Amino acid sequence: MSPFRAPRGTHDVLPSEQPMWQLVTGTLAEVAELYGYRRIQTPNFEDTDVFARTSGAGSDVVQKEMYTFVDKGGRSLTLKPEGTAPIARAYIEHGMHRDPQPVKLYTVAPMYRYEAPQRGRYREHWQVSVEAFGSADPALDAEVIDLYAQFARRVGITKYVLQINSIGDANCRPAYIARLNEWLDEHADVLDEDAQQKRARSPLRVFDVKNERVRAALRDAPKMADHLCEACAAHFAEVRRLLDELRIPYEVEPTLVRGLDYYTRTVFEFINPDEKAQPQICSGGRYDGLVEQLDGRPTPGVGFGAGIERALIALDAEERRVEQPGLDVFFVTGEDAPRDRVLQLLAELRHGGLSADADYAGRSFKGQMTQAGRTGAQTVVIVRGGDATIRRNGRDEQVVALEDVVATLTR
Repeated sequence: MSPFRAPRGTHDVLPSEQPMWQLVTGTLAEVAELYGYRRIQTPNFEDTDVFARTSGAGSDVVQKEMYTFVDKGGRSLTLKPEGTAPIARAYIEHGMHRDPQPVKLYTVAPMYRYEAPQRGRYREHWQVSVEAFGSADPALDAEVIDLYAQFARRVGITKYVLQINSIGDANCRPAYIARLNEWLDEHADVLDEDAQQKRARSPLRVFDVKNERVRAALRDAPKMADHLCEACAAHFAEVRRLLDELRIPYEVEPTLVRGLDYYTRTVFEFINPDEKAQPQICSGGRYDGLVEQLDGRPTPGVGFGAGIERALIALDAEERRVEQPGLDVFFVTGEDAPRDRVLQLLAELRHGGLSADADYAGRSFKGQMTQAGRTGAQTVVIVRGGDATIRRNGRDEQVVALEDVVATLTR
């Protein structure tokens, strides 16, 4: 047996898994385009500063999780750990601020984070990123939330909880941080080592700890919602009103924060309640300062990242299945069959849009019939000499000359 395996924290998507994989990625792309989002692809690696500037030098992403390397030209590059900052970089580089605003973009791409692998968490994982730049309208916040909710309805994810919060902006957050630090100083005994480290990097991140005892204690800490400025409070109230109008149920979670520094105002997560370790299936929010952090002009934005693997876990829990599509036609050839002519017929059918295959492994007649069954072929064409017997599900057998096979199957 070969000693080579997929690297730890990565996985292959096998042919048998492709129907569900394509259901998730295809439906997300389809729904995004229904909402006016256009596809964009960015490189799998970027200048390291694209992430160091925007994610925050003290974030777990920058401190622990990035795959960073120096190339042969001495440049520091990083495999992208998230999709928003690269799309923001492309927005600036290609002058998209000159396009009609908002510019609505999405991508389906692998992301890379050096984390301890576990169920729903990979070092290479796939994500759909949906981003809208150029509008501060709270209706856009509601739109991106509705977009994912619509995806969930279409594919059959019904067991989720939408949590939302507002983390304010540069106008009101500093005063709140000062008040939060006072409380944390007074209750330093409730913080474990992880919470203390997160606080040292950014006080808001204490709410992102995993320890349930610490999380319970932090519920008594001052809440950002009680310290929002008038503009942020009005924005959040309008987002909630619009979600109510769209009949999207949600919970306001006052301790919800995001792990990246660029978020402002609205933050949200779709939670799979059956998953304890990695329950988030979609996370996002508003990032009105992100483009400016990358030396662009001040540009509001909002969006989300949705993990493909985590959506598949949610669908598996709901026993959602998609069968592998069978072939349209499979050729079974006898010893006296003209092989070259069979190969020509295969090509003609394929060129006409039918999926077709034949045996290339030297199987016996019985083995070929077994293989035809494995492929799920709707039609089996048995070729002996210059004739073909056509067997189609639910129809009588037909015997036709070889030159009539294509015409018979494409009527």
